[in-house]
Amino acid sequence: MERTDQNRILDWDGFPGRWKITQSTEDTDGEYLEMHFEIEGTTGDSPPVHTHPHATESYEVLSGVLEVNVEGEWKQVPAGEKHSVPPGTPHTFRNREPVELINVHQPALEHERFFRRFHKLVTEEGVNLPPKNFKSFILMGMLFADHEQEILSVKPPQFIMRTLARAGKILGYKLPD
Repeated sequence: MERTDQNRILDWDGFPGRWKITQSTEDTDGEYLEMHFEIEGTTGDSPPVHTHPHATESYEVLSGVLEVNVEGEWKQVPAGEKHSVPPGTPHTFRNREPVELINVHQPALEHERFFRRFHKLVTEEGVNLPPKNFKSFILMGMLFADHEQEILSVKPPQFIMRTLARAGKILGYKLPD
């Protein structure tokens, strides 16, 4: 049964969409994390190309069209279709029109903590997406470096994220809990 707790909604100003945790890590005993995304159309910006070394990521498109890039090749996933990305596979996504989808990471690992920290970085620390200033680059590097079991950056390479994380620690930056 889906709970509607306010703490499951991950909204923020300046980010084109709404994210809601529909099945938390706690709900599924760590089996998976399920999130419902409503994302406005963009000009083609996407998260950095990344992998999930130990988890499958899947998308079920409810409305609109999601474009998924897997190993350098873009594929359109229209409403009513699903797409899965196996562990360790470089990927990213984008949408040029509004899209609504269910996103699942299985197993859950610490993906929920990653997304909650990401949300706090944007809402409490003013991190830009995509990063456009020094502080945003440093904090995103720290986040990726702290969650290497869940996510590894491919472009930019993970060693850049680790370097940014070391610089952030030297400069006294801290990630939210």
